[in-house]
Amino acid sequence: MERITSSGQRVILIRHGETEWNKLRRFQGHSDIPLNSKGNRQAQALAQALKNETINVIYSSPLKRAIETALHIGTFHPSIPLIEESGLKEMNLGDFEGMEAQQWAAQNQEFRKAWEENPADLVMPGGESLRDVQLRAIETFERISESHKPDSTLLICSHNFVIVSLLCSVSKIPLNQFRELRQDTAALNIFYKNGAEYQVTKINDCRHLLETDYL
Repeated sequence: MERITSSGQRVILIRHGETEWNKLRRFQGHSDIPLNSKGNRQAQALAQALKNETINVIYSSPLKRAIETALHIGTFHPSIPLIEESGLKEMNLGDFEGMEAQQWAAQNQEFRKAWEENPADLVMPGGESLRDVQLRAIETFERISESHKPDSTLLICSHNFVIVSLLCSVSKIPLNQFRELRQDTAALNIFYKNGAEYQVTKINDCRHLLETDYL
């Protein structure tokens, strides 16, 4: 994998591979859906891309799709601990959990308009807001970061909204503009933490995936 010279703690931030709900465009927050066959191939490609990297620890959301992705990566790093972290779980989508995107859009037109215009503080009925997700993502990351040496490499396997909200924070991008930081399944991101400063060097990198497993 291409390395960019930088300094500080290196964070490799991974989105899980595809699930059947991703494929069917069903809203997938806390639902514990495993990888499908394409998702497993994507995770294996990620593992190959990262097999020669020096990684000190792997953290993962406890949801199956993230754990399975992390386990694929861990096959090339058998001595590295894999730690489940509940703060890395996907956004709680509340009443919208499991709905198909097209159905949701037709039945919730006012909410959809608000989500498109000012998403950061809009609370999912019975669930979380994107701001809630960002706050717990930052708290979780800072706690993880502080427990490791400043020159270590951390691999974190998580979910779309957790990743984009954290990248917004370290990139100083307003949370309402989170769509600028699109995350495809099995995407790879890298940033460096040097004290209070951050340098983002990769966002939504999918070059490790076969073309047939990218779209």
